[in-house]
Amino acid sequence: MNMRAKLVLEDGKVFEGYSFAAEGEACAEVVFNTSMSGYQEVLTDPSYKGQIVAMTYPLIGNYGVNSEDVESSKTHLSGFIVKEYSRIKSSWRADKTLPAYLKENNIIGIEGIDTRSLTRHIRLKGAMKAVISTKDLDNSSLMRKAKTSLGLVGRDLVKEVSCKKSYEAVDIISTKTHNNTMKKVIAIDFGIKYNILRCLINSGCSVKVVPATTTAEEILNENPDGVFLSNGPGDPAPLSYAIETVKNLLGKIPIFGICLGHQIIGLAFDGASYKLRFGHHGANHPVKDLASGKISITSQNHGFCIDADSLKNKDITTTHINLNDNTLEGFENKDMKVFCVQFHPESAPGPHDAQYLFDKFIKLMEK
Repeated sequence: MNMRAKLVLEDGKVFEGYSFAAEGEACAEVVFNTSMSGYQEVLTDPSYKGQIVAMTYPLIGNYGVNSEDVESSKTHLSGFIVKEYSRIKSSWRADKTLPAYLKENNIIGIEGIDTRSLTRHIRLKGAMKAVISTKDLDNSSLMRKAKTSLGLVGRDLVKEVSCKKSYEAVDIISTKTHNNTMKKVIAIDFGIKYNILRCLINSGCSVKVVPATTTAEEILNENPDGVFLSNGPGDPAPLSYAIETVKNLLGKIPIFGICLGHQIIGLAFDGASYKLRFGHHGANHPVKDLASGKISITSQNHGFCIDADSLKNKDITTTHINLNDNTLEGFENKDMKVFCVQFHPESAPGPHDAQYLFDKFIKLMEK
């Protein structure tokens, strides 16, 4: 029998289960992800830095883990929670089991808790700080640790996940054959996922990835055809260096932003961000394209949002809204050749409904 483990939330709610991965203790915000598959992509998504992730699908790990489906060079989340993990891996692509992968990367995992109850609690009370532990099982002690731990608001997590030096994307990811007429793109790494790079290359881009602290002057000196702003973890508000860079790029070069990149563009236009009650994490969020009326099912992972009202009277056109809660999911400024979306058109995991946005970026650069 695996050892006992606990998840204790800052409001005192306790969930008991059993450890099936690494042992230890971690403090982070707890959120739920509604994807039915794609747990390996979730584990390696840098946007989950500073979070404990609970999967709502009841059985996780049945197809194991492989070396191809990672979204970055390592795992980033603080803990992983499932109702039940699969004891066997049943896929010809699998290199190892989920528990072996988590132990290898020192990620604490709990199984056996009521993930439906946890999800409902977060839905009603909001995402909150928590402790996941296999060592300290005292409820009062764990609740104190959760309350005094660092949250996400006002914290710069980007500097912990961004690359330290520039690199060519084609050197680290495998892609299908692409054409020779390539647009040169500088991708600012706030916590970029590999499949975004793959989509850009497959769309006809030569991509150089640069650290989050790269200045506008340094980017423009590269003479790129366009700039891409990536996804990333946490609160966009403290990222003053990134906001300043985007302000100095606006109107000078085509820009495409995804997720945190979308939020940074919003703040560069002097908009305001706020924390969502329990965030959007999963691969089944409906988003409406206001121009075409088309509904796309999208992959999402964010706990903060740009206030649509804060962008009024700034020559901004809202392009997408979330049909679950009417939050802002995309906007553009055609004169400045900038557009962005809150969701993840590259999927991984998730549907491919919104991959047309990469073609939109190519056309914007061709103009």
